[in-house]
Amino acid sequence: MGTGLVGPWRRGKNLSYHPVEKALYAEYSEHIKTSLAKMTSTFLPSAPMDIALYQPDMPPNTGTLLRLGACMGCPVHVIEPCGFPFSQRALRRYAMDYGDQVQLRRHDDWIAFERWRTGAAKRLVLLTTKAPLSYGHFSYQTDDVLMVGRESAGVPEDVHAAADARVRIPMIPAVRSLNVAISLAMVLGEALRQTGEFPNDQETQS
Repeated sequence: MGTGLVGPWRRGKNLSYHPVEKALYAEYSEHIKTSLAKMTSTFLPSAPMDIALYQPDMPPNTGTLLRLGACMGCPVHVIEPCGFPFSQRALRRYAMDYGDQVQLRRHDDWIAFERWRTGAAKRLVLLTTKAPLSYGHFSYQTDDVLMVGRESAGVPEDVHAAADARVRIPMIPAVRSLNVAISLAMVLGEALRQTGEFPNDQETQS
């Protein structure tokens, strides 16, 4: 609560509230709690699915994906160690102020992430050029975690083995791979389309 609202009720450490003040403050606090609950249910719907970045090593892509998560309402998981000092200063240029709006969770390592994922009963869908299945032919679920690997090296074999599904983006044979931020945006768009989880997806009258 802001200082301007609470200021009239503040007392020194050794002073007590008058009974009338206590009653008014309790009523005021309950009103604030109810208002915040309504705001949360209105503006913060349940997350459609999660995004995971395995040991990212490029701030521009990481910042772009934080912005994607903020705009789509998808929590973003960063699996350490990163290839750069993960800080607001390093990412501000690319995430801009969206970094303050995204649901961000950092995991100390792959084991910590897997502990969270299995506990949350989430399905891991890995984006990789090595997958036989095209991302457009896969059936997504709202409890999926869409993961991309390091820009420089992808993910190791144990991460491949742990994935519940692996999907790729079809490309012409002469090229190697897409930028991970572009790749994840493409796959997330298809996943949200299939599950009907695009935020604020109502037709408007022009």
